[in-house]
Amino acid sequence: MGTEPKTPPAYVVTSADHALRAAVMLQLEGGLSVSRVAERLGVARSTAHRLLQTLVYRDFAIQDDQRLYHPGPVLELATHSQSRTSRLRAAALPHLQRVVDLVGESANLTIRTGDTTRFIASVECRQALRVGSREGMVFPAHRTTAGLVLLADLDSAEVAELYDERRFAERPDERPDLPSLRAQLGRVRRAGFALNNGLSERGVVAIGVPVRDAHGAAVAGLSVSMPSVRYDRHRLPTLVATLHRAAGAIEAERGGD
Repeated sequence: MGTEPKTPPAYVVTSADHALRAAVMLQLEGGLSVSRVAERLGVARSTAHRLLQTLVYRDFAIQDDQRLYHPGPVLELATHSQSRTSRLRAAALPHLQRVVDLVGESANLTIRTGDTTRFIASVECRQALRVGSREGMVFPAHRTTAGLVLLADLDSAEVAELYDERRFAERPDERPDLPSLRAQLGRVRRAGFALNNGLSERGVVAIGVPVRDAHGAAVAGLSVSMPSVRYDRHRLPTLVATLHRAAGAIEAERGGD
């Protein structure tokens, strides 16, 4: 897995890409209308309708009596297994929007699975030059802002096990330098936030903080991303404080979940 965001191949089939994105949206959210899917994908309603009907035909989606689409049998098992993620996403979305309104930059919510992180929610800002949605994307944990925040919550033994050389036998280039990573995680732990300046994508700066459960464990990372040309280090304390307040609001809303 590379250190840069995935780029579409030259031979990408647009309709297939749209269908896969729609399937991810259903899996994470459910209860989507044709018009909502069309808006999110940037396609005509007729195109969205054909995509969704194809997903229904192949059992990736079902349609209810209110003409809303939900995950079908193919996605059902994964949907159930991610029910906690779905609830976390639903609780976080209004607060992500609030962050975007306050700071004028795009916001993301990310979870960790092993040594990777997955963006489960993104809200784009309205500026012409902006960081686009990363929703559904998967990156190496040590290369993302939220990933560093979540890795910093692990103890030394857990980090060593996660990045054991044997786990990377078939992908040695993806294994980070452990001493450097430990030092980086120590800085994140002490600061209470992560600053990512071009680590996962050149020209992008991101700041992230943890979202914790009722037991104090970090379950997600909340971050804002912006073009590096717009980053002002003097705004860092304000950005971090805004993120911490939003993370606290998400935690309060989730309660004991």
